[in-house]
Amino acid sequence: MFGGKVIKFEHESEAVKTPMVFSAYVPAAAAGGKKMPVIFWLSGLTCTDDNFTHKAGAQKFAEENDVILVAPDTSPRGLDLPGEHDSYDFGSGAGFYLNATQEPWATNYRMEDYIVNEVSLRPLSQRQTLC
Repeated sequence: MFGGKVIKFEHESEAVKTPMVFSAYVPAAAAGGKKMPVIFWLSGLTCTDDNFTHKAGAQKFAEENDVILVAPDTSPRGLDLPGEHDSYDFGSGAGFYLNATQEPWATNYRMEDYIVNEVSLRPLSQRQTLC
């Protein structure tokens, strides 16, 4: 796409204790080892990592300016906690990028730790690529 690649990564998350997925647009110049700044896009309610990657059209800008774009999912998936799917604005798809403080949410809804300590600190090369 515009010379670069959109790559989807899946990895086991220590923070949320479940597999997590995020997408990244990597400009062509990164293949040669060029270091680049990274923009992390934190999508809103009910989104996944695909919303920004598929709809924003930011890849052209990223390619022209040698910027990596990273779009994490908005919450843990597949936990099926009591009440998790009852409302679009609370639970599945609505992690708010904060750490929950009350059970049963506090164990897995640790999205601040996930973004700050896992997605932003580990090089893309250390992730399992899905496609």
